[in-house]
Amino acid sequence: MRASSDSIESDRSRRDGRLWPGYSRAMAPGILLAILLSALAMSAIVGVRYLLASGGFALATRIRQPGLYAGLERQIGREIGWSLLSALIYGVPAGVVAWGWQTRGWTRIYSNLGDYPLWWLPLSLLLYLAAHDTWFYWTHRAMHRPALFRIAHAVHHASRPPTAWAAMSFHPVEALTGAVVIPALVFLIPIHVGALGLVLTIMTIMGVSNHMGWEMFPRWLVRGPLGGWLITASHHQRHHDLYACNYGLYFRVWDRLYGTDRGWAISRRGRRESWIIGRGRCAGHRSRAGWASPVSGPAAGHGAGRVAVGQGADIGLRYPIGRLFPRLQQRPGQAPSDRPGKERGGIAGVGRAGGLCHRHHP
Repeated sequence: MRASSDSIESDRSRRDGRLWPGYSRAMAPGILLAILLSALAMSAIVGVRYLLASGGFALATRIRQPGLYAGLERQIGREIGWSLLSALIYGVPAGVVAWGWQTRGWTRIYSNLGDYPLWWLPLSLLLYLAAHDTWFYWTHRAMHRPALFRIAHAVHHASRPPTAWAAMSFHPVEALTGAVVIPALVFLIPIHVGALGLVLTIMTIMGVSNHMGWEMFPRWLVRGPLGGWLITASHHQRHHDLYACNYGLYFRVWDRLYGTDRGWAISRRGRRESWIIGRGRCAGHRSRAGWASPVSGPAAGHGAGRVAVGQGADIGLRYPIGRLFPRLQQRPGQAPSDRPGKERGGIAGVGRAGGLCHRHHP
């Protein structure tokens, strides 16, 4: 009966020249203006959120790790420029959805806690993070295909090493893939407006802290059982060092399932056995999977987008389910290189990690 009445109302709207019940075609310019203003307002909010979060973590870096960003001023300027452009792109779908939620009730966002059981609050939070992580993993892997890497993802990897300002440093093509996921989810999964705010907060904090070049979480968490499943700066820095691994955003599940988890990045603090990774590359190691990876050896350059492309199928897809629990630092038959990188790299304050390149100090 309700469907029939909605259909009748829709037919009446078309006959009367109305866009929706209660909205005539004459109101279209005003509606478009309201949507545009909502999109611009949301872009401004995303931009300010980026500046506050990245600026805060950059200040913390200056205090906790003085000199870590020395000489990177021009790079940081580029990161801020690309990030503000990304903020504009992120704000457009968010603004349209916000307008639709407020005026048309388009989404499944709710504000009354009584609409769903209380246990749904944490569950919806986890569902959003898991869905976002899944989307990010597979789109991130796609961005490491040589063609897409050169077109778009090279902008992000031009930050060598990344800083706290690099969290949103994306080419517009890549920014678009990240901008649509949360706005799409609010049409599919019910979520309280407060829980949605928490999702966005987690997304911002993890995005910035994972790029800042040092580990803010304690060693017992990073190297403990929980750290085996969660992604922090130690894990994501490894991606920026080796490229063809560690693609996840929040969780290591997909990396473990598909054999792309290479553990943590390397501490630059002095230890008898020091694991070395060059900035943005690992000397002597090339991709065998056909994905974009750092150029290795003497020919390696510093420009963005220089990639070494291997042959054959994606190795990560050959060894899926069995990689969920075992140690994943090395693939079957793969030995570490004995030639360390010579540039500054790794991550400050993490400790020794298993990996591809190492050397022993006498």
